[in-house]
Amino acid sequence: MKPSTLAATALAVAVAAGTGSIAGPRRTPAWFARLRKPCYQPPDVAFPVAWTGLYADIATASAVTLDTLRAAEQHDEARRYVTALATNLVLNAGWSWLFFRFHKLGPAAIGAAALTVSSADLARRAAAADPRAGWALSPYPAWCAFATVLSTHIWRLNRSSR
Repeated sequence: MKPSTLAATALAVAVAAGTGSIAGPRRTPAWFARLRKPCYQPPDVAFPVAWTGLYADIATASAVTLDTLRAAEQHDEARRYVTALATNLVLNAGWSWLFFRFHKLGPAAIGAAALTVSSADLARRAAAADPRAGWALSPYPAWCAFATVLSTHIWRLNRSSR
């Protein structure tokens, strides 16, 4: 993998992570603490640990995918991957804003579902270019699917109190 490609994907992922973290739970601790949550809600420490690994994975697998596509002179497919990655990262950062900053639990659940679909598409695109990159990205849509279930359940538990 080319260092310049990894630097570009790492920068894109870092911008998305940073943008999302601006709206994170540390900004609204009292509101988040009052929310009813399902019994399977992971401990707070699980989220930064999981997301750090996932973000590193997204950057690395995306760099491998882009380099593979460009080396095969599949430049149109590389551009489509960049567009899919950018869309995914906007959805990723946007979820935190919907949930934590704007307290829009229903739209956040829908956003999580859109992120899951986008993440699965990203893994599919990566696998088409390099099966190892696709496998490397597979935890991302799985985590997003879990986040969709969790977000939806939190929304349902708190609808009557809103």
